[in-house]
Amino acid sequence: MTKLIRLAPHLIGWLPLALLIGDALGNRLTVNPIQYLTQRTGWFALVLLLATLACTPLNRWLGWKQVMRWRRPLGLYSFAYAGMHVAIFVGVDYGLDLGLIVQAIGEKRYIIAGVFAFLLLVPLAITSTTGWQRRLKHWWRRLHRLVYLAASLAVLHYLWLSKDPRPAFVAGGVLIGLLLARWLRVRLPRQHARLKTDVE
Repeated sequence: MTKLIRLAPHLIGWLPLALLIGDALGNRLTVNPIQYLTQRTGWFALVLLLATLACTPLNRWLGWKQVMRWRRPLGLYSFAYAGMHVAIFVGVDYGLDLGLIVQAIGEKRYIIAGVFAFLLLVPLAITSTTGWQRRLKHWWRRLHRLVYLAASLAVLHYLWLSKDPRPAFVAGGVLIGLLLARWLRVRLPRQHARLKTDVE
C-alpha cells in the first residue's frame, strides 16, 4: 500500500500521455490533430497544476499527510505538459517562425496570458528541489506563492481560447476554492492566537 501511495503521483502524471498515445493510435486526434494536441496538453497541465495546489489543503483539512509528497512530482508533471503545450504551439503550429509567434502574442490575449503563466512556472520548476529550498531560505516560499498567479493566468488562457467555457469555469471554481482554503489556513490561526491573547 505504501509503495502504491508513493507511485500514485507518477501514475497520475503519466496517465495523460497514455491517453494521448491512445488517441493517436485510435485515430481520435480529430481533423485538426495539432490543435487537439495543443489544447489537450494545456488542459492536462492545468489539471495537474490544480492537483498540485490541492495537496496542502488536503493535508491541512483532511489530514492526508501522504499527499504532501505528491506536490513536487505533480508540479513537475504539470510543467512537463505545459512544456509540451508550448513546444507544439511554437515548433509545430507556428514552425518556429519568430515573426509569426511575436505577432500572435501581440494580437491574441489568450496567448499573452499563457506566455506569462508558463514564464512564471519556469523558475518554480527549476527551484523545486530541496537544495534550492535551502539556498533561497524564506525567499523560496515567497517565490513559490507565484504558482497561484500562474494558475489564475492559466485558467484565463483556457477560458479565452476555448469555444466551450464550461471546463474553464470548473477549473476556475476549483482554483477559487483552493485560494479560499489557503486564506482560511492563514487567517484562522491568527484569529485563534488573537482570541487567546485577549482572554489572557
